Amino acid sequence: MNIQENIVNRVAQSGLVTFDLADLYPAGERVVYDIKNNLFHGLILKEKDFREFVKEHDWSQYEGKNVAITCSADAIVPTWAYMLLANKLASYAAEVMFGSLEALETVLFRKKIDSLDMENFRDKRVVIKGCGDIAVPESAFVAITVELTRVAKSIMYGEPCSTVPVFKRKD
Repeated sequence: MNIQENIVNRVAQSGLVTFDLADLYPAGERVVYDIKNNLFHGLILKEKDFREFVKEHDWSQYEGKNVAITCSADAIVPTWAYMLLANKLASYAAEVMFGSLEALETVLFRKKIDSLDMENFRDKRVVIKGCGDIAVPESAFVAITVELTRVAKSIMYGEPCSTVPVFKRKD
């Protein structure tokens, strides 16, 4: 008796579109510029000394990098000080923002998500891939979900063979 079974890949036939946020991972090294190193006794910023530092510092070391400006010291730093740093870094860095490395990741991923043509997902059943070798911040999952909710037929999280439903449009 010779029984031949046809193996059917139901995942491939399901019409699911897999979206991997790791594919959007923004290039470039991430660095923090901590203004605490410019504080006198770790407490106050002396304008004259700071302006001299900004003028003399080698900003080219930030070429092509993504920079988060912050102050980890418990000090009051005038807004203009952050603005001076941003002004100098803008000529070299790929991205400059105020905040933590986590906030920097959010900004970088958000820019990538905002550049996507969401029409490619119109009326599609989308699986947002959940696991991978590249760490993707939760903020990116939230951002892509918001965007896809506007156009996709359904959104799931995980892998095509094992998903968690997130959204299904009522037709």
